Amino acid sequence: MFDVDALRLLDAVARTGSFTAAAAELAYTQSAVSRRIASLERQAGGPLFERLARGVRPTPAGELLWQHARAVLNRLARAADELAGIHGGYQGRVRLGAFATANVALVPAALRAFRHEFPQVELAPAEGPSTGLLRRMREGGLDVAVVSDYPSGLPYDDEIEIIELVRDELLVALPADHRLAAAGHIDLRDLREETWIEAPPHGQRTMLADACARAGFTPRATLKIGDWTGKFGFVAAGLGVTLVPSIAAWAVPEGVALRSLGELAPRRTVSAALPPSPLPAARTLAGILARTAFAVLAPALAPYTARRAGSSSFRPKPSWLYSSS
Repeated sequence: MFDVDALRLLDAVARTGSFTAAAAELAYTQSAVSRRIASLERQAGGPLFERLARGVRPTPAGELLWQHARAVLNRLARAADELAGIHGGYQGRVRLGAFATANVALVPAALRAFRHEFPQVELAPAEGPSTGLLRRMREGGLDVAVVSDYPSGLPYDDEIEIIELVRDELLVALPADHRLAAAGHIDLRDLREETWIEAPPHGQRTMLADACARAGFTPRATLKIGDWTGKFGFVAAGLGVTLVPSIAAWAVPEGVALRSLGELAPRRTVSAALPPSPLPAARTLAGILARTAFAVLAPALAPYTARRAGSSSFRPKPSWLYSSS
């Protein structure tokens, strides 16, 4: 049977790639780390780390045991948080994961409201792609997550509760001097000759591909840029166009114009995910996210719906995010 301290040491060595760094992190001597890992390898029936010229890396057996170790350590951390909540009401820590564009306005607004109501709860936010966040939740590493089916859907998991927050329209981002930038809204078919910027998961169809198929064409070869700052930079430089979720409209820089695609616009679902038997504070946070989502989306979309109706105002002003109410 593997003891918890040994699993914690295995995790530290695998994360840092070094016996020395793991020793410093856990206040051990390097020789003690070497002895404990050697003992753990005897228990495991073979080597767990490959010794390199500089540092170490897990063997296949080490990777397997490390995966289980992370799950065990995360479960124990969650147990401590649950006990704190039981004995002290809404106390302890809530670990929230979210995809990148949710962190533009939705998550900060929800966390601000939650912290105002429950200041004694420690919030630990993290960012990552939706599929990765669900994987971390299955391993016990997250208490609540904000996930999206963009760009190519979510894996089904009957153990994770999914709460739909909002349907989010995807706008098209164009260079400010693009020939269509002054249009009230754009027909997707007018972009058939454009180069698209996105980073689709390998071998999976995306919402862009499906939307273009409904419009009767296949998008041109894309530039694979995943980071949003990079996408905006490429668009501003006139190197292509990209889809931008409306809840991220606040973050679009000068030099980039956002326009609605009207009836052909792709739409994604933004949801909150909860693990089995969630912490009470995590479920409360999911409820606050649900209340906040529409407050974020409505003003983000309003400039573009107003522009379709003939208004000249089209830059969102997120003053509600900073209000004292």
